[in-house]
Amino acid sequence: MALATQHQPLLTAAHGGDPRALEQLLKISRPDIRRYAQQHCLLSDVDDAVQEALLIVSRKLPSLRVLAAFSGWLIRLVQRECRRLGRLTLRYDPYEEEKLEQWLVVRDEVGLRRELVAALESLPAHYLEVMLLRDLEELTIEEIAARTGLTRPNVKSRLHRARALAREYLLGGKPASV
Repeated sequence: MALATQHQPLLTAAHGGDPRALEQLLKISRPDIRRYAQQHCLLSDVDDAVQEALLIVSRKLPSLRVLAAFSGWLIRLVQRECRRLGRLTLRYDPYEEEKLEQWLVVRDEVGLRRELVAALESLPAHYLEVMLLRDLEELTIEEIAARTGLTRPNVKSRLHRARALAREYLLGGKPASV
């Protein structure tokens, strides 16, 4: 992401408040942001991380003091959004990391696979379907909606609930049921 040097006049104009330059800068930045998010976010969070990072850039670019730092700032924005969205998706509490590490240490790879299979098998079919389409086939929310005939919000809701139930099954030792 060498946007700061590659598009210096555009960046300078956007920083100065030119709405057309800002729009163009966001358009140019989007593929790099998306590529980075695809490597660092949960698959289900990529679109949200990209959108949020672009929104932050559009709101806070005028406050960036050193324009040469734009690329690094953009990467940090995406990193932060990936972590934030990942914590929300997984209901991850950073203070429970030690507990999670202890849970993982007492399980070997075969045991983890068995538990994951059991967690997936415990899911209701309508939750399992969207989870497999998203995480195994790597379909987008829109593609899942088209394939299943569900609305986009319904797909997102089912995916969220499926992950929550699987997590509850794995970490809480409770059977998943709805």
